[in-house]
Amino acid sequence: MKKSKTPITGEKFRGHLRTVVKHRYLVTAGCFRVGLYRQGLLHDLSKFSPTEFMVGARYWQGNRSPNNAEREDIGYSTAWLHHKGRNRHHFEYWVDYNLRGKEGESPVIPVKMPGRYVVEMLMDRIAASKVYKGDQYTDAHPLEYFEGGPEVLRFMHPETAALLRRLLTMLAEEGEDRTFAYVRRHLHK
Repeated sequence: MKKSKTPITGEKFRGHLRTVVKHRYLVTAGCFRVGLYRQGLLHDLSKFSPTEFMVGARYWQGNRSPNNAEREDIGYSTAWLHHKGRNRHHFEYWVDYNLRGKEGESPVIPVKMPGRYVVEMLMDRIAASKVYKGDQYTDAHPLEYFEGGPEVLRFMHPETAALLRRLLTMLAEEGEDRTFAYVRRHLHK
């Protein structure tokens, strides 16, 4: 396993801590607005584990995920590998081996996510956009980010992708209040 030589400074440590706390606060507030209290409280607690936090502090820049900086440095992200395996709101958690596949089919298959985790993923994407975009954030940013990464959609179950796209489109077109009201009425369970 390749190790980084990038040092952890006090500024990066504090900056990453502020970023994680702000992100968790925003996700928790969003989850509470739609009735997902437990998920809001437990969201991303693994980010405080040494495996994730120290990498985040080492690569913190304040305007994007430190996991991408780690990928650029060593070729993969140890923090992400740890994180996605512990947090059900990431579609990557819901990928499994395909033992029934025919020759030529992918050896991995996406599994449909339960609605409450799709809702938490929605809140996660909104919060990440707010944290990284700052004052430039609009309700269209989470959809733009989703649409900008079509290569990952092959690893997301089609029904999960369709639901997330529908919610992100509703957010972009109708705003948070209407989208969250819809989620609270129809999807959080």
